[in-house]
Amino acid sequence: MKQELDLITLFCLIDDFCKSFEILWKKILIENRKGKNHKKATRHPGLSLSEMMTLLVFFHFSGYRTFKQYYQIYVTGVLRNYFPRIPSYSRFVQLTPGTLFAIFCFSQTVLGLSSGISFIDSTLLTVCHNRRIHSHKVFRGIAKRGKTTTGWFFGFKLHLVINDKGEILAYMLTEGNVDDRKPVKDLCQKIFGKLFGDKGYISSSLFSELYESGVQLITRLKANMKNKLMNLYDKFLLRKRGLIESVHNRLKNGCQIEHHRHRSLWNFLVNLISGISAYEIYPIKPTLKLPKEELSYISSQI
Repeated sequence: MKQELDLITLFCLIDDFCKSFEILWKKILIENRKGKNHKKATRHPGLSLSEMMTLLVFFHFSGYRTFKQYYQIYVTGVLRNYFPRIPSYSRFVQLTPGTLFAIFCFSQTVLGLSSGISFIDSTLLTVCHNRRIHSHKVFRGIAKRGKTTTGWFFGFKLHLVINDKGEILAYMLTEGNVDDRKPVKDLCQKIFGKLFGDKGYISSSLFSELYESGVQLITRLKANMKNKLMNLYDKFLLRKRGLIESVHNRLKNGCQIEHHRHRSLWNFLVNLISGISAYEIYPIKPTLKLPKEELSYISSQI
C-alpha cells in the first residue's frame, strides 16, 4: 500500500509540472515550425509524458538493480492496472530520449535552497572497466580518462553542491579529465554564505571571484601551505564535509545512477537526471542535524 501511495503522489507531482511545461514547450515547437509547409508524421505513444517520467523516476525507488527487470517484472506486472496502455520494453526504451529535456526541467524545480552552509565535491561515473576502455563504443569520443585518489577511470564527473540538509542545490556533468575547480563558478550562481570543499578546490583566484559574489570558499590546507587562523565553527563544519560523500553514496547505490550497461548517451542522461530527481523527492536525506542555536550563530557570521 505504501508503494502505491508513493507512486500516486509522485505522479501527481510530475503531472502538475507537465501541465505547465507542455503548454510552453508546444508554443516553442509551433514557433520553430512557422513557415514550414510540410507536416511530420508522428506516432503517439500509449503513455503520456507525465506517465513516462513517473515510471523513469519511480525506478529509483523500486530497489531493482536494472531498469529492464523493473519494467518487465514490476511495471508490466504489478503496475499494469495503473498504466493499461503500457508499451513493450523495447518501445519504451526508444521513447525515453524524448523525455530528457522535460526531466531536466523538472529536476530544476525540486532542487533545494541555499541556507548559507554549502558543501561541494565531485564523484566519478565510470562507464566501463579500465580493461575495456579500448573496445568501448557507446561513449567513445565523449567520455574521457581521469584520475582521482583511487586511481584512473574512464567516464564522467558529477559535480554537486549541497546544503546542510543534504539537499542538492546545483549539479553539473563534465568529462572525466576536467579539473574540479572549473565548474565551481557556474555551480555557485544561486548560493550564498560559506562553501566547504576539499584540497582539490584550493585556488586564490577562485576564492577571490567567489568572495566578490558573496560566497566564501573554505578548504583544508596542503602540507606545504602556511597555517592560517580559522573560525572554530568553520573548522567544525569543514570536518562535516563527509556529508556530501553520503549523498554520493545514496545516488550511486540507492538511485542507481552509475552502471556499465548503457547503450545510449541519451538514456544515460535520462537515468542520471531522473536519479537526481528521485533523490531530491525522497523525504529522508543525510543531514548535519545542527541545533537551531548553532545555525543562528553561523548565520550571523555570514
